[in-house]
Amino acid sequence: MSGKTRIADELERMKALESTEGPEGHWVSTNELNEAIKALEMVRDFLTKVTKDEYYWKWVIIVLHNCLQNFMVCALKGTNGLTPLKDNGKKWLKAYRNGFKNGYPKNYPSLDRFPNLYKKIKSEKMLRFTNSRKFCSQGQQDWSVNRLNELRNYFVHFTPGGWCLEVSGLPKIVEDCIAVIEFLAFESHNMLYYEENMQNKIGKLIKEIRCEIDRIEAICNP
Repeated sequence: MSGKTRIADELERMKALESTEGPEGHWVSTNELNEAIKALEMVRDFLTKVTKDEYYWKWVIIVLHNCLQNFMVCALKGTNGLTPLKDNGKKWLKAYRNGFKNGYPKNYPSLDRFPNLYKKIKSEKMLRFTNSRKFCSQGQQDWSVNRLNELRNYFVHFTPGGWCLEVSGLPKIVEDCIAVIEFLAFESHNMLYYEENMQNKIGKLIKEIRCEIDRIEAICNP
């Protein structure tokens, strides 16, 4: 499938998902790329608050996790959208290739786990198109992504009790995860942008986040 055909298909899909006002109420529509960009906006916004209230690091962690996850999904989805799913959606792919002669699989496959998505963006599964590139981690990026996942899970699945988190290392985790997002958005060549300004918007947000990280580092680690 050509790039132009893929973009045209995506535009048609987006038109079908546009927010509408109907007799039964108001609707909110979204997709994986919109989720990624909106989460990136929230990472920037919450970072502006952490030097006044350290508790906002919780929301930075949760939203950054969501942001990175959605960028990984965008980079992995290809033309059939199955690679980000558990078991790569093999049952659905098999049923599709069989023309659904035996009906549809009972359960729609769910999204793969965050650590598995990270493994996939470093694997041959990223090589979807002729100019695709897989992610090659550098420095402590693997550790930072794993730590982000751990911290997110601590907060989202919080159990009764008290917990303290030393925050001086969090800017580095954010910096490393933003570097992964930047690669997926601009260097993997797997991202499909259906509006001209989307790449510019992502680039601007990444720049603003890095400025915030520098500001936080200057205050917290002078």
